Amino acid sequence: MRQSLFIGLLLLVSSSAFSQDSLSNSKMSSTNAVTVKRNIVKWNLSSLVFKNYHFTYERGLTKHISASISYRYMPKGTVPFESQLTNVINSDDINFSRFQMGNTAITPQLNFYLGKGNLKGFYLAPFGRFANFDISAPINYTTVVAGQNVTTTADFAGSIKSTSGGLMMGIQANLSKSIVLDFWLVGAHYGKSKGDLVFVAPAPLSAQEQAALQQSLNEISADPFTFTSTVNANGATIKTDGPWAGVRGLGIGIGFRF
Repeated sequence: MRQSLFIGLLLLVSSSAFSQDSLSNSKMSSTNAVTVKRNIVKWNLSSLVFKNYHFTYERGLTKHISASISYRYMPKGTVPFESQLTNVINSDDINFSRFQMGNTAITPQLNFYLGKGNLKGFYLAPFGRFANFDISAPINYTTVVAGQNVTTTADFAGSIKSTSGGLMMGIQANLSKSIVLDFWLVGAHYGKSKGDLVFVAPAPLSAQEQAALQQSLNEISADPFTFTSTVNANGATIKTDGPWAGVRGLGIGIGFRF
């Protein structure tokens, strides 16, 4: 709901500005003025380091303001920088070598160019981000069978959705009449997240297996996130809830202006 409202407002502003631009462009054409190219499509090259693809469409609204919409896609696979994940999630029972994650994100943004404008120079950019993370988390639990410790893996799968807003600054420059370079300097965003991960047992769990799995789930911690888990004979569910924060910056994008 919030995502639709945010994007709807952004499109409304864009439509209004487009009408104003059309009027100003008609006046400019009557005086033989040069038409300014107000559209840019960009590819964030630095996103490849994190195994994702990030594309942006930017539209100039006025001389100093533009609106953009970005789409990011990361195919599901092993997590880049796995050591950072193990520092965030405190658990000896999660098999991080088999932990997988993919994600998509939509980011509406307004750019305020503080120099000469016309989609170039230093800019400040408030933005919203709506992301969905597709997660597979193998969690081990140990039971005693015939006096021997037997470790079994419960494969949890599900998604975590986040909504956040923030501010970024950057510099955009023309490399030619049609090619631009967008350099993200630094930015940050903050919001909230919720998620559900589910494990469906291939065979009914015994009371001992349920107790062992519950113990493993109770020992997972990742402050400031909270985890609520339930286990029964059919499997288990983990619900996550907590704040969401991230950093944007040191990104390089190449774009085509038209």
